[in-house]
Amino acid sequence: MANPQLDRLQENLRKLRLFKLSERVESLLETAGKKNPPYSEFLDEVLTEEANAKQEKQVAMRTSLAKFPAVKTLEQFDFSFQPSVDKKKVQELTACRYIEHGENVVFLGPPGVGKTHLAIGLGVKAVTLGYRTLFISAMGLLTALGKAYLENRLEERLKFYTIPRLLIVDEIGYIPIDRQGANLFFQLVSRRYERGSMILTSNLSFGSWDKIFGDRIIATAILDRLLHHSHVVNIKGESYRLKEKRKAGLLKKAEQKSEEVPTP
Repeated sequence: MANPQLDRLQENLRKLRLFKLSERVESLLETAGKKNPPYSEFLDEVLTEEANAKQEKQVAMRTSLAKFPAVKTLEQFDFSFQPSVDKKKVQELTACRYIEHGENVVFLGPPGVGKTHLAIGLGVKAVTLGYRTLFISAMGLLTALGKAYLENRLEERLKFYTIPRLLIVDEIGYIPIDRQGANLFFQLVSRRYERGSMILTSNLSFGSWDKIFGDRIIATAILDRLLHHSHVVNIKGESYRLKEKRKAGLLKKAEQKSEEVPTP
């Protein structure tokens, strides 16, 4: 049987963009009819459900816009496997006060020790707290900036990478950067300096960054801005990927096979 009052309720809820409540209002009214809760309790319940639904939708949208290669949380990170990581320091960063203060975070360590996982984990926390975030590899960033420079759209692209409150640049140092790329990266770091936070990961210590950028002066200028307000996390330990191979017995087999190869 048609219920004009329910239809009107659902229509008004949709007009008010309370979509979750519009979908659930009939069942919520049925439950309330059986339990007969105080009006304030019922109103608190339905509005909390709608607010949570909107929050989840916003987080999902910001997560999609962040372009994470995979969604990894800090709760999934095995701190026991990497005791060199200052767990307390990482947990303090989850409050995202560094973003409010325009500070940077740098993860340094050899390949496979979890730098990218930690960077993404902090990025996920930032997204959850409402900060616009963007993840990109160092090579992807420099390719995009270089293309924009050739097409006379550099200013537009620099603005694009300046907008997010948190910019995560992954894998600095894996591939050498030419002088033009170094200059473009310096421009971006200068734009974000004390305005927007960055998280960077690198397999090389700061003393080797002149090799990355091919110029000691540019490397020093970049580091001067990045490290002025920063949190540095050094990681020393075994690669997670090697650990998994060892657990699967693959590394042992590979080592045995290499030992069986006769020396010429």
